[in-house]
Amino acid sequence: MATLILLLLILPSILLLPFYTIYKPPSSLIRYFSQRWTDVLWRLWLPPHRKIVALTIDDAPSDHTREILAALKAGGAHATFFVIGGQVRGREEILREIVRQGHELGNHGMHDEMARELADEELERQMKEVERLIREAYEAEGRVWPGGSAGHGAEEGRTTGGTDTTTTTQIRDTRTREGGTVEEQVIEGKYYRPGSGFFSERMLSLVRKLGYRLVLGSIYPHDAQIGYAWLNARHILSMLSPGGIIICHDRRSWTPPMLRKVLPEMQRRGYKAVTVSQLLEEATG
Repeated sequence: MATLILLLLILPSILLLPFYTIYKPPSSLIRYFSQRWTDVLWRLWLPPHRKIVALTIDDAPSDHTREILAALKAGGAHATFFVIGGQVRGREEILREIVRQGHELGNHGMHDEMARELADEELERQMKEVERLIREAYEAEGRVWPGGSAGHGAEEGRTTGGTDTTTTTQIRDTRTREGGTVEEQVIEGKYYRPGSGFFSERMLSLVRKLGYRLVLGSIYPHDAQIGYAWLNARHILSMLSPGGIIICHDRRSWTPPMLRKVLPEMQRRGYKAVTVSQLLEEATG
């Protein structure tokens, strides 16, 4: 009887463990992923005193973006907004406001869909279309997008918030495929996040070919599905660590109040929320 009771007590924990691991992946799992897929950016591993995290916001722009921008300004934070191209029409000014306020734009495809399922031709078409929209937003604000002008490589400099903050670097990635050597160029500041967060080796190859780095993250409150600002804020704050990358979502009414809870507490703990590019710059600076 005692054994049966013990099993009944242990069984729920065993059944819930996989779900908890998905909800709050341990750092050891993120480290394994980082070593397994080295060209995917999951997070940086910074010393404890370097309290910097990247804040990324998917599914922009939306009717909630301006409220998100206000929360970021109040909290002294900057973010990388991953843009869904199909949501830009009629919101071009919002996209420009993101750039104007010193934030960064990343590529999230044309539609809210599982990008891994797309054929290469369709994925490439979508990425190039969103790239055009991103480039136009930067150029409308008199800023230089890291990817450069259409049909050209990266420019030497990039401005953020009206100040030239970085020199764009280019990372050459030489790989051997089918007996031949292929040299690919990944441009810092060109970031892609696949819809639904799933990727394949085929996708990684295409993303590299287009000069992008695939960015995921290490702190994800599953706010795309969970609509409780207090719970999502608690999740993020419980997983804060130097070099982490936070994933949250635009297009949800609960995101602004979540940020209004998270950002002041981050400041109180001595953390700074920055864009992906700023995180990489801080790490090498």
